[in-house]
Amino acid sequence: MRAMAAAVLIAWAGAAAAVPALDEVRAAYQPSDALVLDRHGELLQRVRDDSTVRRGQWTSLADVSPALRTALVLSEDKRFYEHSGVDWRAVPAAAWGSLWNKRTRGASTITMQLAGLLDEDWRAGPGGRTVTQKLGQAWSAQSLERSWRKDQILEAYLNLVPFRGEVVGIDALSRTLFGKASQGLDAREAAVAAALVRSPNAAASQVTRRACGVLKLAEPGTGCEGLDMVVDASLQRKAYAANEGIAPHLARLAVRQAKGQARVVTTLRADVQRVAVQSLQQQLRELRQRNVEDGAVVVLDNATGEVLAWVGSSGELSQAAEVDGVTAQRQPGSTLKPFLYAQAIAERRITAASLLDDSPAHIPTAAGLYIPQNYDHDFKGWVSVRTALGASLNVPAVRTLVMVGPQAFHRQLRAAGLPLKESGDYYGYSLALGSAEVPLLSLANAYRTLANGGRFGETRWLPRRAGEPATPGRVAIDPQAAFIVADILADPNARSRTFGTDSLLATRFWTAVKTGTSKDMRDNWAIGFSERYTVGVWVGNAGGAPMHDVSGISGAAPVWAAVMRYLHASERSRAPRPPSGLVQQAVRYPDRLEAARTEWFLPGTQQAAFAIDREGSSDAPLAGRIVSPVGGTIIALDPDIPPLRQRVTLRAEGGAHLRWRVDGREFARGASASWQPWPGRHVLQLADASGRVLDEVRIEVRGAGVKAGRR
Repeated sequence: MRAMAAAVLIAWAGAAAAVPALDEVRAAYQPSDALVLDRHGELLQRVRDDSTVRRGQWTSLADVSPALRTALVLSEDKRFYEHSGVDWRAVPAAAWGSLWNKRTRGASTITMQLAGLLDEDWRAGPGGRTVTQKLGQAWSAQSLERSWRKDQILEAYLNLVPFRGEVVGIDALSRTLFGKASQGLDAREAAVAAALVRSPNAAASQVTRRACGVLKLAEPGTGCEGLDMVVDASLQRKAYAANEGIAPHLARLAVRQAKGQARVVTTLRADVQRVAVQSLQQQLRELRQRNVEDGAVVVLDNATGEVLAWVGSSGELSQAAEVDGVTAQRQPGSTLKPFLYAQAIAERRITAASLLDDSPAHIPTAAGLYIPQNYDHDFKGWVSVRTALGASLNVPAVRTLVMVGPQAFHRQLRAAGLPLKESGDYYGYSLALGSAEVPLLSLANAYRTLANGGRFGETRWLPRRAGEPATPGRVAIDPQAAFIVADILADPNARSRTFGTDSLLATRFWTAVKTGTSKDMRDNWAIGFSERYTVGVWVGNAGGAPMHDVSGISGAAPVWAAVMRYLHASERSRAPRPPSGLVQQAVRYPDRLEAARTEWFLPGTQQAAFAIDREGSSDAPLAGRIVSPVGGTIIALDPDIPPLRQRVTLRAEGGAHLRWRVDGREFARGASASWQPWPGRHVLQLADASGRVLDEVRIEVRGAGVKAGRR
């Protein structure tokens, strides 16, 4: 008796000292799912970060349906509102049942069960609770009743009690078994929930039998018809989605960075996120017959760099929905051209009015000839830089990169925040056409750099903490050149040669935009900005499969336009002010090559009139030149074709009475000729009627051939 009394005193003292406050219990509660919220507190995504248990969010008693509160009390503790922690009236019955091995509810009250949930010392082991544990649990329950109100006890119990399997707490139970919040549970669902508390892993038939008894207690006269179907349907639902909402990719990233926070606030706007998701999915459904199933959208605030929308995939439309298209590396196509022209303008190599030749080009490289083609396989002849960029012509871009140099352009792209993996020399002249791989987020932020007058700043998707200083931006692109390029990208007339003047890119408010398509139509882009926002869109296939006949206008542009229209439904967008020092000059072109207009120039580069001059004077007669082959060409003879039947077509342009020479010997006349090659290094010359050499190239022929018959 003395030992038992001592044990009781020790248990009582421990219980009295261990009773926490409800606020402490709430603070220590850790949901298995983190809630990712937008900037206004609206739920974006529910992300599971604890795989061992399923706990929802802490639910206040006011948010629990009255039916469930009633059912739980009737099932577990009928005199809950009468006793002071221990139901002494139930103790004799429980002891008598235990003596005769009869199955009874027992004397454990809701408060006692809560005491066991709060203090592991009172939790039952494999053989049940010891006498000391039972006494300590009873004393702890009475201590709880002295410190807490009844509604607080019931609230804590509902949030901490295990229901079934890994499911703990009423929020997880309601969303897992019934697919709704706890305040929406009806009388039948509440009866099922109460039945599960008694025996969480019971068979469906046993749960139905117990739930029926609870239902009759809660609503006398109510039948149990159909209750078995409610139980079966509920127990078949193992768990709600581990990642549920409209921003799964950003949510996972934000939860990792927030390091265990149960509620993570982001910079996103839920309304913009929904519009971006809906616009992308609608467009991809329309493109389904063109072998397109993936896409991504990102929206940035120009001033702050905050991410307002982050759509990493098309969701259910994709077979690779877990791949984040916002951060995946893809080929950007023509979307790199604005940065190339900005660099060339800043270096005063060209102006927006300069003329570039859009004609077939053969550029010798260490790997052989590089022969760029336009998207439509058509050539426009001489065009201004404004037209070349606006209409996204490839050959003028490559000619511009020849002026700038791949390595220098590589440095410019890196300065704009594009994480290129290889060197400029590795990509070579194809870098002008987007042969490198970049993520959508970085590409969109590079366009945001143009929107901010060339000033680069980092993006962020978590709000800046109180007292955290803003990271100052840095100049990455010449401000004057950035303004000129933005002005070109906003000019519908500059795009008209390729896109027309009334395409989706021509918004009712000021925007600057560029599309791009990578090799074999594997990636399609639309990136552009308004006064306040930058929107980037990618569509394609996560696995790299090519699309079927999808252009910049038919692929990503409709999504870009839809998101931009929403952002500016009631918000103006004005053109930026030109930086100080820029000069406006009226320009005109010969032979109506382009319409006269007013153009922007860096100071000292302005020019009023332009002429096409191939040989140093636009007034001199046009001399002939060899168009094909170009210098450095290597020709390999085909061993399967008789040497006498192999020919190389030579082409020239300009001049009259042209004559072809091979290694100093004339063999043909005219603008074109068919030449039988033989192994060795050769000099091809083009001469006029007087014998004056107009042009020459050096080539090499490799393979077995026949030297006879040099004519």
